Amino acid sequence: MSLQDIQNKTVVVTGGATGLGAKYAEGFLKHGAENVVILDIAEDVGKATTERLNKTYGNRAVFIKCDVSKEDDIAKAFDAVVAQFKQIDAIVNNAGVMVDSAAWRLACDVNWQGLVSFNLKAIKHMRKDEGGAGGTIINIASTGAFSRGNALPIYCGSKAAVLHFSQSLAVAPFFENTGVRVMVFCPGPTDTALLHNLGSRSYDPKLGAALEVDFANIVSQKSESAAKALIETFQTGDPGSIWVSQNDQPSLNITENVSSAFQSLEALTY
Repeated sequence: MSLQDIQNKTVVVTGGATGLGAKYAEGFLKHGAENVVILDIAEDVGKATTERLNKTYGNRAVFIKCDVSKEDDIAKAFDAVVAQFKQIDAIVNNAGVMVDSAAWRLACDVNWQGLVSFNLKAIKHMRKDEGGAGGTIINIASTGAFSRGNALPIYCGSKAAVLHFSQSLAVAPFFENTGVRVMVFCPGPTDTALLHNLGSRSYDPKLGAALEVDFANIVSQKSESAAKALIETFQTGDPGSIWVSQNDQPSLNITENVSSAFQSLEALTY
């Protein structure tokens, strides 16, 4: 697939007020996006991030408050973006919660159901076979989607769902029919607030304590590295492709690895 241009695109980033989401939003602005819309529940922080980006990149960022766990919020935010900019060219479904303890149901709503809702709305808006202009959806999973993380099974399970949903959605001839490029981006351990206080995030305090010990020996990549890898994914990724970002390395295409694994499993059942 030819290199995808970010110039003059309108890009939506969910969970874009802080952390990796804010870095992704800035990455698109750096590479010439015409508009970047940040959706987040954190209104004060989101507005401050938007103000900072606008000072640097010339008033091309917009903030809209949106609770990704609530369908009404998703619908209102999506409609507001379309009303203001007419066309959404790309959406990065980044909003996520890593709390398997008290907030596990919220985590499922944000990581999984909210993401599905944004995908369905984006597809309907973008699809060329129904009058749209095509576009790109990048669903943020995690390297946790490939690991059996006993301390965070709800988080890992939700990210595995994102991976499987996305690759199932993208099965040919989906792109040929719709012009919508669906991809998965899987960051490894990255130096953001998400990795702080990991022990308290587990549903089991004993497993949480062990997780803290395990991660004490893991070197996290810089958030700037993950943001750079996401932009590389947008620019070079084929429809249905799956990418990993870890260890401050360029984005790694693991589509064939994942496809081969699923083909082996499918051969056992069909």
